[in-house]
Amino acid sequence: MRRPRPPRVHQARPGSPAERAGIKPGERLLQANGRAPRDYIEYRYLTAEPRVALMVEDGAGRRRRVLIEKRLDEDLGLRFTQDVFDGIRRCTNRCCFCFLAQLPKGLRPTLYLRDDDYRLSFLHGNFVTLTNPTPADRARIARLHLSPLYVSVHATEPQVRKTLFGRPTRDPLAEMKWLTARGIEFHTQIVVCPGVNDGVHLEQTVHDLAALHPGVRSIGVVPVGLTRHRRGLPKLQPLGPGLAEEILGQVRRWQRQLRRRLGSRLVFAADELYLAAGSALPGRRCYEGFWQLGNGIGGARLFLDELNHLPRLDVRGPLAVTLVTGKGAAGLVGLLARKLDMSPNVQAEVCVVSNRLFGSSVTTAGLLAGRDIARALQRSRSGEVVIVPASAIREGEGFLDGMRMEELARQVSVPVLAAGTPREAVRVLEQFDRDRSRT
Repeated sequence: MRRPRPPRVHQARPGSPAERAGIKPGERLLQANGRAPRDYIEYRYLTAEPRVALMVEDGAGRRRRVLIEKRLDEDLGLRFTQDVFDGIRRCTNRCCFCFLAQLPKGLRPTLYLRDDDYRLSFLHGNFVTLTNPTPADRARIARLHLSPLYVSVHATEPQVRKTLFGRPTRDPLAEMKWLTARGIEFHTQIVVCPGVNDGVHLEQTVHDLAALHPGVRSIGVVPVGLTRHRRGLPKLQPLGPGLAEEILGQVRRWQRQLRRRLGSRLVFAADELYLAAGSALPGRRCYEGFWQLGNGIGGARLFLDELNHLPRLDVRGPLAVTLVTGKGAAGLVGLLARKLDMSPNVQAEVCVVSNRLFGSSVTTAGLLAGRDIARALQRSRSGEVVIVPASAIREGEGFLDGMRMEELARQVSVPVLAAGTPREAVRVLEQFDRDRSRT
């Protein structure tokens, strides 16, 4: 285990015990109750007591001891620039479908980090492979009850896994079985690569994971993402409309069977599969707990449901809006544009952006680059204000290619806002209208 590096404070939440104690952004936490925490998880355990002693260091190297009294288990309110202090566990697999291996140079630096750390899985819902935890890690997961974890399984047959992962791997079912027996729950995913782990192999994987229910709470089935930068990687076929519909047929059958047998549909298909197949989205109840929204499963249904109850946009003067999206969600965003058009004084249009950075087979709005959006907007007549998908932007880093919202606005010569849902779109547009009425 690597020695922890003292984490740097990103924020002391206003009104929190840490903020009242005078801890400021930029300072480093050296110890909490006499120990140097290895990660945010250990930090929370060390600071759970009602009396906490911290050792902090400012930017000039001056150290001081801070005593804080609070309620039992109350959060101190500190947020750090990173959540793992002893080094992020890196992925050592060579997956034939790895999206990070298909990235060009010059994108946001954090995109190239191949993390495979169970702690980030617990804290943020990152998918990990469970191919690198040590026996001590496994015991820690059980002891601290780090649940749920998000696991990329992809296949359970050893030979298929070897093809997918690029090397022999340990049996994920054995790891998961040991942990589920100790109360740990899992949300799992299968990235479907046509000709490799689909068909009977997909059937076997779902069968094996379902046998671990209720420890396995969900199984997400998502299509492989292939960019135009697959140099030196095995040739893979994109998942077309026909295979998408075939997989959806399997998912529907499994859901019927598993619901009768287990009381849960358990298997859920990515929105991208429904959009690729041109198939109607399931109703809200079919997603149960919406366990894998961050994995692109269920967001389209929530978008439609929110759209059906969207209030009229209340603006004082004429407002022309351009909604930016990728090809995959063009139909959904088109419905939003028509809904906004029903509001007085509003004219909405959709700008569908072709993904030149990654290639035409990548249609997800969250993977649009700023320069591709700028190019598309410059070729079309954009309105007075542009709304881009919030999923395409990371706070403090901008779009995938590093372009910031301000730069995009300069290039297209109109204000640029971000929204992730229909209600967010209404909210930011009404705020924009209020702001322009005051100028």
